[in-house]
Amino acid sequence: MQVPQYQEKLPELEAYLVGHWLTDFANFSAFVFQSMPAINWTGFYLSDDQSLKLGPFAGKPACTEIRFGRGVCGTAFSEQRPLLVPDVVAFPGHIACDSASRSEMVIPLAQAGKWFGVFDLDSPDLERFGPEDLAGVQLWLRALLEKVPVAQVARRPWSG
Repeated sequence: MQVPQYQEKLPELEAYLVGHWLTDFANFSAFVFQSMPAINWTGFYLSDDQSLKLGPFAGKPACTEIRFGRGVCGTAFSEQRPLLVPDVVAFPGHIACDSASRSEMVIPLAQAGKWFGVFDLDSPDLERFGPEDLAGVQLWLRALLEKVPVAQVARRPWSG
């Protein structure tokens, strides 16, 4: 799928990436938050092998822990597949961290064959996310994960 607007911004994103997981995840969240219209939250939830814990993000304070299989993030992680949710109110078990959020896109993350978390995007607009957004954000995520050394992510420095 062609994603020219995402491809055009790729060099800007790459300029922010330095190869340190925390710095890059934080800058990635802020970059996506600023680069995409109609977004009210972007960020990472990272697995500690027990649940998903809040990682670097941009937006209002958020839920700090999500159980595997619960809500959009926990479901995407457990099923190891991206989820585009046009109306979060209609999603069974949706976790409302921000009542202003109406649609959501969650992309599970793996590196070196190990699933380690999700990248989550929320919007105040219904049906905000489509296949082109998914392909574009996945393009950006590939750039991020190519820059961050596998060992940094594989050893899960965020888990106790």
